[in-house]
Amino acid sequence: MNFVFISPHFPPQFFHFVTALRERGVNVLAIGDTPYETLRHELRNALREYFFAPNLHDYEALLRAAGYLTWRHGRIDRIESLNESWLAQEARLREDFNVFGLRPPDIQRLRTKSGMAAVFREAGVPHPELEIVQSAEQVKAFAQRVGYPLVLKPDVGVGAAHTFKVSSDAEVEQAIPRPPINPYVAQSFVKGTIVTYDGIVDRDGQILLTLSHEYSDGVMEVVTEKRDISFWSLKQIPEALDTLGRKAVAALGLRERWFHLEFFRLPDGGFVALEANLRPPGGFMTDMINYACDIDVYRLWARVVTGDPVTDFRYKPKYHVCHIARRAGRPYLHGHAEVVQRLGPTLLQHNANLPSVYQAAMGTELYLTRHVDLERMHEDVRFIQALSQ
Repeated sequence: MNFVFISPHFPPQFFHFVTALRERGVNVLAIGDTPYETLRHELRNALREYFFAPNLHDYEALLRAAGYLTWRHGRIDRIESLNESWLAQEARLREDFNVFGLRPPDIQRLRTKSGMAAVFREAGVPHPELEIVQSAEQVKAFAQRVGYPLVLKPDVGVGAAHTFKVSSDAEVEQAIPRPPINPYVAQSFVKGTIVTYDGIVDRDGQILLTLSHEYSDGVMEVVTEKRDISFWSLKQIPEALDTLGRKAVAALGLRERWFHLEFFRLPDGGFVALEANLRPPGGFMTDMINYACDIDVYRLWARVVTGDPVTDFRYKPKYHVCHIARRAGRPYLHGHAEVVQRLGPTLLQHNANLPSVYQAAMGTELYLTRHVDLERMHEDVRFIQALSQ
């Protein structure tokens, strides 16, 4: 099998996907925007060939790279990045090289906020009312129908970039970019706790793995208000969330793929879908799943891709694994040494300087912890994020 992996070096833990493929005898060919000599040695050793393309947004460069790799190694069987940034690029390459997987029409339908809303609606999964808008006047007209507050966001976006909460006509005038980002969507604001529905489907679309994470705050609030976020895995998925998650995954029609769905848990215990992402959960959440269940999702995914039956796969969430963030320059009450002493063996990983692309939403500094008891985990979150003033 010839597998083209786009941007295999980022996120930093994704090299595990490549090494897992190589273990299964896959011929891994990579296209990346960082020089070959800067790749970690485990990644270099797992690659059959690497093509340096300084700008992965340049589709013609990607086309030439994939053409060269085809000439060198024969027909391409899979093209993936598992990365939100390159979903559209990889879909175009699949179309041009007739490779299995999502094609451009699928991306248009499943990646846009408006497309997701239609999928949720067709599946009977509750979703906030949404409308494509291109002017302040259209936003105000939408608000007259559904009321304020609203959330404004790009129809295609990552995280909370260019996302605003507006509560009046005056705030709409201030928030709409000049010139506006097209297309944009206006959506009813929902007050609730964000929980995820994450997992992998096999080649037949059957769910093999599901896990849920809960966020301390919404990503929009974390980014705009520079809050210290934490998010953690749950030992059990609420039945109502599992029912809606399975409906949504079936409606998305995914095959041989990760999914990352976000829902609001409402004060009454119900759930409303926020969005669907056709990739693994972000940040270090793939590692968090491994730690929570004592499994290896990188090798599981590689088995799915190579067509290996996974009927023997079993897992059970045993721990609450938590990403606890801090921001550079903030006056924390407890220093790093105190944190390490308090956490003891519950500390899995510490990263003092996260990649810059993560920092707005996930903080500058990361403590990754594993707890059996949820309340003890929350106590440690409060200890780590406590401010001295």
